[in-house]
Amino acid sequence: MPRPSPPPGSTREILGAFLALGLSSFGGPIAHVGYMREAFVRRRGWLDEAAFAQLLAVCQFLPGPASSQLGFGIGLLRGGWRGALLAFLAFTLPSALLMFALAALAPRLDGDAGRALLHGLALVAVAVVAHGVVGMARQLAPDLPRALIAAGAAAAVLSAGGAWVQLAAIAIGALAGRALCRGAAVPRSVAFAVPLGARGAAACLGLFALLLVGALLWQDTGPDATGMAAAFYRAGALVFGGGHVVLPLLQQSVVEPGWVGQDAFLAGYGAAQAVPGPMFSLAAYLGALVPLDQPAPLGAALAVAAVFLPGFLLLLAVLPAWGRLAARPGAAGAMAGVNAAVVGLLAAALYDPVWTHGIRGPLDLAVAAAGFLALASGRVPALAVVAGCVAAATLAGPPG
Repeated sequence: MPRPSPPPGSTREILGAFLALGLSSFGGPIAHVGYMREAFVRRRGWLDEAAFAQLLAVCQFLPGPASSQLGFGIGLLRGGWRGALLAFLAFTLPSALLMFALAALAPRLDGDAGRALLHGLALVAVAVVAHGVVGMARQLAPDLPRALIAAGAAAAVLSAGGAWVQLAAIAIGALAGRALCRGAAVPRSVAFAVPLGARGAAACLGLFALLLVGALLWQDTGPDATGMAAAFYRAGALVFGGGHVVLPLLQQSVVEPGWVGQDAFLAGYGAAQAVPGPMFSLAAYLGALVPLDQPAPLGAALAVAAVFLPGFLLLLAVLPAWGRLAARPGAAGAMAGVNAAVVGLLAAALYDPVWTHGIRGPLDLAVAAAGFLALASGRVPALAVVAGCVAAATLAGPPG
């Protein structure tokens, strides 16, 4: 039987709760889960522990930004469609505005001090992605079969990049996981009462698939609004693991076509570590920098909408049928293989472009290593790591 619907929340209640998180939730997706559990299970009682755990399991099972999907789902269960939209906007808007402000300042960072600042942010990216690779490998590729899946995915992407190769690596990872990861834990399933029936869920799934096919088949002829929307939708639809894993997909979407420079891209990624809220808000920065024939705020808004949309469509499609899907034979093994392939994608991104464009000498290596060790200690806030790397790069002067 579906869980009883929680009592509806007011606009002010939902907006206030998620805006507080959007302004204060530093630390990335894993930390966001802790913030949301504290806010909505322990303090407000909107969900019980079992419902929260199952909603989190759904979001981790699907591609997309897991913490944002979790917030969207909580808003949906609490306040229906209005609650879901308010939760997304309130949680995302603070970081998106900060990233847009960075894009507006980017043209003024051409001097030595500006180039040193951008290089410091690139070193932040090295430390953060390396920390993400190590942490994800321990959790998602802890044994030989999954380590081999991760290594194969990394090798495939490094030898022949592109969205199709990344998609193929994820698909092969799922097949390999079904065969090699039969012992993966199967999550206990539960049904959710959501404001759409089977037809609504099928419509969301069909729209997701239609837009993904269009995005994959779209031929990039230049930086126009349709091409950019396709690129960001493609990235959002193929991101398993969320957070840092969006890096290789966005890099392939906006840097390889020449829409955004590599240094500017890495600087934005580094800056995204210093703001609260979802990592996917990097899209606001990139969308503002892509040279479209329209105002920068519209480009930023289009990029943000396109990168978040596929994850939300999938969540809406899967929530009503989650109990049946999770119980299917091989589902847990396939997901274990997908997660291992994701580790490989992120490891490939750590090498190229993060390492190859960030590390330009022994001093850079020392700064990035110090940032990595600070993050690994668990005692240094991400914001302090950003400040330290930027300060060290600024003192050393602009890269040669």
